[in-house]
Amino acid sequence: MNPHYSFIILTYNEEMHLPRLLQSMKGLNAPLFILDSGSTDNTLNIAASEGAITGYNSFINHPKQWHHALNTFNITTPWVICLDADQIITPQLHQMLLDFTDHEQYENINGIYFNRKNYFKGKWIRFGGYYPFYLLKMFRYGIGFSDINENMDHRMVVPGNTIKWKEGHLIEENLKENKISFWIDKHNRYSDLLAVEETERILNLRQQTVKPRFWGSPDERTAWLKQLWWRLPRYMRPTLYFLYRIIFRLGILDGRTGIIFHFMQGFWFRLVVDIKIDELRKQNEDGQK
Repeated sequence: MNPHYSFIILTYNEEMHLPRLLQSMKGLNAPLFILDSGSTDNTLNIAASEGAITGYNSFINHPKQWHHALNTFNITTPWVICLDADQIITPQLHQMLLDFTDHEQYENINGIYFNRKNYFKGKWIRFGGYYPFYLLKMFRYGIGFSDINENMDHRMVVPGNTIKWKEGHLIEENLKENKISFWIDKHNRYSDLLAVEETERILNLRQQTVKPRFWGSPDERTAWLKQLWWRLPRYMRPTLYFLYRIIFRLGILDGRTGIIFHFMQGFWFRLVVDIKIDELRKQNEDGQK
């Protein structure tokens, strides 16, 4: 068994995706932990067939689900890798993980960012700010933690030094999203979470965990950009963001499928969030009368 790291995967009805991910992990021989939130398909049988240790936790949001996983499973390796079920480890990243040892090369490193390639309807979204895109997926167990100050935009936080693995990739492709109705339903739920989160930030009920720094780590830059986003006028900012992605970040080069993605994710979703923020603020004002 690999003594250097363990895998944790979150699942909910992932029989479509889980075999694909597990196949990409073959040969790494790392302890495998799967936290499920009530799957009714074959997900748990697939997990059992791979010798995974499984647990259950009712789903509230991704940050709390990761928090539960990291604080419930009996992890004995110095490092942990947290993956979503709809991700795949590419052969190059597989080799990098195969070569990884917890020795002097990583003595002063607490976290490693993986480079993600995001796919929508079979199309790699290469432009619009979506590549390269670094996710903090591997970190020292007991040092990294899930940022529960986020409702929807889940991320891990690692104090200390981090590095980016630029060459190996995670492929992220949710095959369920090939049906646009699934994508819309999913992002409608996400918009509820994000609207609540931003409303609480307006009321100073929620703070950022990650220090905002434009020239910092990928997550510190995201925190800085979020502060800029919150200062922009609602209803105007979805249009500005969409044009930024399509024109300045060359999203138009992603073709028809890519433009649909940038419009739905960069404009439609953000507009729905802004509408829901105003609805929540009106509810709060009415409740105080």
